[in-house]
Amino acid sequence: MTPLYWTLLFVALLRLVELRYAGRNTQRLLAGGGIEVARRQYPWFVALHAAWLLSMAVFIPASAAPSMPLLAVFALAQIARVWVIATLGPYWTTRVITVPGAPLIRRGPYALMRHPNYAIVCVEIAVLPLAFGAWIIALTFSAANAVLIGWRIRCEDAALDERR
Repeated sequence: MTPLYWTLLFVALLRLVELRYAGRNTQRLLAGGGIEVARRQYPWFVALHAAWLLSMAVFIPASAAPSMPLLAVFALAQIARVWVIATLGPYWTTRVITVPGAPLIRRGPYALMRHPNYAIVCVEIAVLPLAFGAWIIALTFSAANAVLIGWRIRCEDAALDERR
């Protein structure tokens, strides 16, 4: 297997592990009185991320040599993602779920910015295709992601306003 396919396999496996963890957290939060907000957004995010990975597998030549500095940036983004997930712990999901009365998390990366996970996703979506020279994929999916994340942040902020 080539570096491209190893990288995509690694990213896909990470996402599957995250989805499983998020699914368990989602079930627990909803059972404990959590409220899902903007449910209709979720399939769009799943489609975007699946299409992003698939487009790299299909349109980037298997022999494409990776840029090691850009792969290092992507690796740092993965470390930052783990930091976000660890900070939120049982509150981390891939959906927007608010738990009335629960305090907002303001430590870790959330002490630095309001939506660190979304910033990390923006970096990932741009940097990984760029690491293999696929600037059109990076630009296309970054634009689509910006639209979706803008929509999500507005919904999430509205849901969290009462807890601020």
